[in-house]
Amino acid sequence: MSNPPEHTLTLEEVLDALQADGLLAPAQVESLRARRRIRGEGHPRMHPLAWLAEQNPRDQRHGGLLDIERLSAWMAERAGLDYLRIDPLKIDVAAVTSVVSQAYAARFGILPVEVDARSVTFATAEPYQRQWVAEMSHVLKRDIRRVIANPLHVARYIRELFTLSRSVRKVQQRDGERTPRGIDNVEALVELGRAGQLDANDQHVVSIVDWLLQYAFDQRASDIHLEPRRENGNVRFRIDGVLHTVYEMPTPILGAVISRIKALARMDVVEKRRPQDGRVKTRTPAGEEVELRLSTMPTAFGEKLVMRIFDPAVLVRTLPELGFNRRDAATWRELTARTHGILLVTGPTGSGKTTTLYTTLKHLARPEVNVCTIEDPIEMVEPSLNQMQVNPAIGLEFASGVRTLLRQDPDIIMIGEIRDLETANTAIQAALTGHLVLSTLHTNDASAAITRLLDLGVPSYLLSATLLGVVAQRLVRTLCPHCQSTAPLDVDAWHQLTRPWSIEAPARVPVAVGCAECRNTGYTGRAGIYEMLVMTPEIRSLIEPGCGIERVRKQAMRQGVEGLRVSGARKVLKGHTSIEEVLRVAPAEGG
Repeated sequence: MSNPPEHTLTLEEVLDALQADGLLAPAQVESLRARRRIRGEGHPRMHPLAWLAEQNPRDQRHGGLLDIERLSAWMAERAGLDYLRIDPLKIDVAAVTSVVSQAYAARFGILPVEVDARSVTFATAEPYQRQWVAEMSHVLKRDIRRVIANPLHVARYIRELFTLSRSVRKVQQRDGERTPRGIDNVEALVELGRAGQLDANDQHVVSIVDWLLQYAFDQRASDIHLEPRRENGNVRFRIDGVLHTVYEMPTPILGAVISRIKALARMDVVEKRRPQDGRVKTRTPAGEEVELRLSTMPTAFGEKLVMRIFDPAVLVRTLPELGFNRRDAATWRELTARTHGILLVTGPTGSGKTTTLYTTLKHLARPEVNVCTIEDPIEMVEPSLNQMQVNPAIGLEFASGVRTLLRQDPDIIMIGEIRDLETANTAIQAALTGHLVLSTLHTNDASAAITRLLDLGVPSYLLSATLLGVVAQRLVRTLCPHCQSTAPLDVDAWHQLTRPWSIEAPARVPVAVGCAECRNTGYTGRAGIYEMLVMTPEIRSLIEPGCGIERVRKQAMRQGVEGLRVSGARKVLKGHTSIEEVLRVAPAEGG
């Protein structure tokens, strides 16, 4: 279409264009027209691309379904405009919502997505509506650039981003200068004698909190960080292990948001000088229940809040879905089938230890088995488990908790973490009296768990008698299926990854590229890499006072135990991740 007159897209012209470009066959076009005519499907104001995508038409030229993104990209190319897949994490909400009103944006279906000193970029799904361009150029005194985007995203983010911006602005207007700024700020100005704090139950604050949680679920965030600063506080999401700044808001408003969330978790809203823990159960936009674990911390500029999001779907995952290969999954099942002994999962914070333990316990918790846990805190509530939370204020620590559990006729006990000699000794006593004990430990690799327990003061003969095995793990980001590619092997990097093992090097390896689907990171999602150390008579014979970790590692290698980097190399060979990602996450052999 060469410079067509001003108009709104219609289904008829879209169908004609798709047929002309060979994406739809004439029979498909007639079928779609008949479906729309007979069923009367689609709201009169529904965008034709959105209606078409709902019909799941097949692309006759390239194969596959013509989904909403493919249709939008096709329309952009046909109209001679760039296509943009909107990433809300990359939109400066305050900046873009200040250049145009929500009413004007909704009237023309235009969403500002990028603003600088000389130009403003608007996303639209109407390539042949141009009258607003001259108006915006005149008002803003800047160049106007148009890009085509998914019509559903344009409509959604016009609604969501302007609503968020309006809520923040209303809170500011309502309290304005009356708010004592930074009353918990160690650098605060003395501004006493003014009106009270922002109301955490203000409807606009409630709207901000609702948006924040729904937004985090939609973006697959695992953690939400609310961080006060001197002037503006940061809202950051951790996605696939990496933090992204998603919004900035004035610190007093962030404080009101934090107070609202604390109230939902039944935490002490007034107490801001001491750390607190809490939990909230809510629902995702899809209606699935999700648990949030909350932790507050006093900082120089006010109270910081971190919410960890626990997806209940992890409880129904299988070991292969977590990342276990066939051999390690079989070994782990064999170990967890034992009736007594200790199994340890090791790794740093955020390496997936809790997920591995919960997945294991979920499969072990049969009706005829009593599974009890002592945790700090309870991270996911699971009805098939009997879960107890550590409470130091009343003297309920891990060690005393385990002694309580032993009087509860347990078959399997999970201890959240072995931190000290007393907890280690109670775990060993539980194993010696005929219970299967699972716990976590913070060590770099599996062999180091043995020396760590000996360093705590655990008698070597008791450790040798009770320890069944150790799993060390890390989480690596998995390559985006939409953009991953291959590249010639870097031999030095491969040797760094696989030594001292000899694994045949491939000619080419998968690499991260980056696209709109993965926010140009090259990765979507994460999977585990594992080192599985099973106790054998040879390794047990090495457990003695002053046991050297290198001797244990060498014996483990002779038994065929592969380190974390080698486990990662296996995933590289299968095309799941990249060499760079494994080297970033996994420690060197013996490191």
